[in-house]
Amino acid sequence: MRTPPYSPRALISRPLRYLRRLLSTTAPIRSELQSALPDRPFTVEFWDGSELPSTNGGGPRFKVRSPTAFAHALRAPGQLGLGRAYVSGEIDVDDVDAVLDLLDSWQPPPLDRGARARLAVAAARASGLRLPPSPPRAELRPRGKRHSRERDARAVRHHYDLPPEFFELFLGPSMTYSCAIFSRGATTLEEAQETKLELVCTKLDLKPGQRVLDIGCGWGSFARHAAEHHDVKVVGITLSPPQAELGQRRANAAGLGDQVDIRVADYRELADEPFDAVASIGMVEHVGANQIDVYARQVARLVKPGGRILNHGIARLRHTDAEAGAFSERYVFPDAAPLHLSRIQLALEGAGLETEHVEGFRNDYATTLEHWARNLDANLDTALRLAGPERLRVWRLYLRAARRGFLSGFTSIYQVRGRRP
Repeated sequence: MRTPPYSPRALISRPLRYLRRLLSTTAPIRSELQSALPDRPFTVEFWDGSELPSTNGGGPRFKVRSPTAFAHALRAPGQLGLGRAYVSGEIDVDDVDAVLDLLDSWQPPPLDRGARARLAVAAARASGLRLPPSPPRAELRPRGKRHSRERDARAVRHHYDLPPEFFELFLGPSMTYSCAIFSRGATTLEEAQETKLELVCTKLDLKPGQRVLDIGCGWGSFARHAAEHHDVKVVGITLSPPQAELGQRRANAAGLGDQVDIRVADYRELADEPFDAVASIGMVEHVGANQIDVYARQVARLVKPGGRILNHGIARLRHTDAEAGAFSERYVFPDAAPLHLSRIQLALEGAGLETEHVEGFRNDYATTLEHWARNLDANLDTALRLAGPERLRVWRLYLRAARRGFLSGFTSIYQVRGRRP
């Protein structure tokens, strides 16, 4: 229903909109940015048509679409505020890859306290008279004890709170959401995923009739592969009900329903009798430093004496780097924090497991993420319909940033095979 022009609401809101436009001006922020950043390998375009040009004639273009972008930056200075402005569409870029190249190569000059204060005042002038904006709907701020069962469940469900068809757009038909292996001759994503699944089975030395546990089973690609090609029975666990439902449905459709049992369960609550083998693929990076020893003891308890475990997961490489940035914590993988391989190994060995083999696949994951990003870009219209603009922005940025993490030496991924004596 349209608000009458003489209503109290209209009488109040119209002057406020006019006052916002009157007070919102980009001239001060352009002047301060020009002074603070005399060398700028990028262009900033503002909502009023003005711009701050690149000083080298090239680089990416940032489009500040409204004063709300500065309001986000003022409410949460740093990575989180800029991330909120990007996710909400208040800031756009013409080339995501070029922006990530810029972040890798360009070092802004240090700013003293006075320069930072002047920039803050200029940003406030640009944002005008307005209430602090709410965070985008795609943001999750986990509450409760970190890595409690309840909080872990909320974090995982936030990440997977999208139609399965969205993930299939970039993961491919098998929906295998972990590092594919190209370095052994595969040329397509599906071939490389098949290579990875078979390699896990080979390292576990699976035999017909054995019982296998798949921790963090996703949509069940490993469970189906192991059951079909090695005639084993697999129990898969995930914290995502939609994953479990689709994974079981796919197993049933493949005629493997009597061999594959996919459940919604936390690894800490599993009380089954020990399995002949345990696979954990892409799970350990979500466990956390305060639960890694609990995780390792549970893995050791769940495998029979003489049985093998295969732990496949991302690890941080440099001990000087933070676990994760504010953007990833709120928008991509809440509470996910890849540990160092040495810490994971310490936990597994402390739980009584003997390490037999360690293999890294850092370049393979970079190639996998390149395929995923390319697949998503090839299906942007469908992805937008399935995920909405905020989540699509998150995923396009995340896939590219994750790939750079592997290329730059921030992260790697390892398969560790162990045995319970």
